[in-house]
Amino acid sequence: MAGEDSFARGDDTGPVDVVDLDAVAFLIRPHLRPTTFIESEGLDEAVGAPVRIASETFQHTGSFKFRAGLAAALHAQAEHLITASSGNFGAALALAARRAGKRCTVVMPAQSSEVKIAAVRRHGATVELIDTTQISRAARVEELKRAMPEAHAVSAYDDPYVIAGNATLGAEIFAAGATDVVVVPVGGGGLSSGIVAARNRAARGCKVVGAEPLLANDAARSLRAGVLCKNDGEPATLCDGARASLGQRNFAILRRGIEDIVEVTEENVVRALRLLYDRANLKVEPTGALAVAAVLQEPARFAGARVTCVVSGGNVDATLYARLLAGS
Repeated sequence: MAGEDSFARGDDTGPVDVVDLDAVAFLIRPHLRPTTFIESEGLDEAVGAPVRIASETFQHTGSFKFRAGLAAALHAQAEHLITASSGNFGAALALAARRAGKRCTVVMPAQSSEVKIAAVRRHGATVELIDTTQISRAARVEELKRAMPEAHAVSAYDDPYVIAGNATLGAEIFAAGATDVVVVPVGGGGLSSGIVAARNRAARGCKVVGAEPLLANDAARSLRAGVLCKNDGEPATLCDGARASLGQRNFAILRRGIEDIVEVTEENVVRALRLLYDRANLKVEPTGALAVAAVLQEPARFAGARVTCVVSGGNVDATLYARLLAGS
């Protein structure tokens, strides 16, 4: 039975999968770098609220995804893992698989950033670049799975061990001091689901608010409609880590546990990225800037609250980053 030490898969028709969060944390925590907490008076002044940054830019592979990838790789029975990713989860699963002595294949959109493609290959995975106007990531993964039935397909977000791995970040946030609101990027929902799972155990009075690109707002639309909505094709947002549509498990968790989702404009993503560079001396990728962008976009929502913003990763092409900082 699901309780304080576990969470349940919550779609309305399927079986219930229960994962012990403590067992997953015990297994992966010795291999993780703790999240980095940053406070900056300059950043507080700029966003209009006392903001604590929980940065995963210094995590292995440069994002929170290593938590998820390691949990998934260590629990998978198969010796060959397949996933679809815009980059961060692919690199994380590649490194985790290598450390576990397993093979890894990552399906990536051809327009993925060069730094992320290079990272996946550097960590030992085979990269399959696809034209997403011709075939979806999920469809290509299914093709590979049929061709290699002995392999195990891992979702970057809609997987109980992925969610449990991400919950270790939430546990660190809630152990680090009182916070009224945690703002977290939302793409497929793996990170936000993990934060909600950790909040339910450690800090029930704290609100969790999602931050999602307006151009890829399927999660916000899903919560409003009460049914799972999907993005049409590959959304044209700078936030490549948030282009995936919300997963089933993630929707079930978020509809019960997230306060709301702020739909963030591209302009505020760039503003937040620049502020994190200027005021916190922190390099982040556009997806990683979403939480601070949400506070910039709706400052009244966070007025007077102790806010923790999750900066999910820092893997960004140098050319794009320079262009965004320069405003060109």
